[in-house]
Amino acid sequence: MEYVEIRNLWVRYGKTVAVRDLSLSIPKGEVYGFIGPNGAGKTTTIKVLATLLAPMDGGVYIGGISVRHQPQRVRPLFGYMPDFFGVYEDLTVNEYLHFFAAAYRMDRAKRKAVVGDVLALTDLAAKQNTQVDALSRGMKQRLGLARVLLHDPELLLLDEPASGLDPRARIEIRELLKELRNMGKTVLVSSHILHELSQMCTRIGIIEAGTMVAQGSLDDIYRQLSLHRTVHVQFANPSDELLARVKGIAGVQGVEREVDRISIHIREEELACEDLLDRLVALGARVRMFQPEAMDMETAFMKLTEGKVA
Repeated sequence: MEYVEIRNLWVRYGKTVAVRDLSLSIPKGEVYGFIGPNGAGKTTTIKVLATLLAPMDGGVYIGGISVRHQPQRVRPLFGYMPDFFGVYEDLTVNEYLHFFAAAYRMDRAKRKAVVGDVLALTDLAAKQNTQVDALSRGMKQRLGLARVLLHDPELLLLDEPASGLDPRARIEIRELLKELRNMGKTVLVSSHILHELSQMCTRIGIIEAGTMVAQGSLDDIYRQLSLHRTVHVQFANPSDELLARVKGIAGVQGVEREVDRISIHIREEELACEDLLDRLVALGARVRMFQPEAMDMETAFMKLTEGKVA
């Protein structure tokens, strides 16, 4: 069983179905990006994992433990950061974290060291004596992450952690999430900022109207959609004859001669980038540059979804 396992989850609010027959799995140590428009069911699914909402039907497990039947055993395993969270504005950053360390029943002798560690990790040490209500939105998001890290959970449930942040703050949050991934944390992070998720997630799930429409690695999703990949190359020996032979490679959709490079369009379900390089060398091409273009997550999202909400 994967570290996070959701099987055929259904959640209803009265007559409204918020999540319908949703299944997903997250191996330990992976960062899973949960993508979908507002109202798609992302927050509802995360609240079920956080034991804040009971599933109507289906099985939900964290570390092999049932969220429905053993919520008290599950809660120490995760840290939950909602999109908007309350802060105690009359406290300093240091007091705020000590308060929650006590709420987690952390031994008093360990609190100072643990709070110091999470302040350093989230780069808040310089702000520890600042009033919480004086923090910027980005700093408050960092404080929220610091709070959920206090008890060193194995799983982080992050609902729109970059929401409302300026570009610099979003980059800082993204880098912090990469560091958490390097520490071996399992992370479920929801967002509708597709480009950022594609840069830090090992797997992606796309949800619309409460239904999972696609999931897997980015390459898996692109192959499902038969999206074309462009590879930019430079040859030391370019010639019309060589380009004609490149066009004849199975899986090559087209070849364009640019000012300083050749753009080769491939169908990755037929020809992987690595195989293209092998074929070029076999044709006698002397390759100076070989640069696959990053896939466009927005293109995949628009192709898979219709803008529906639950």
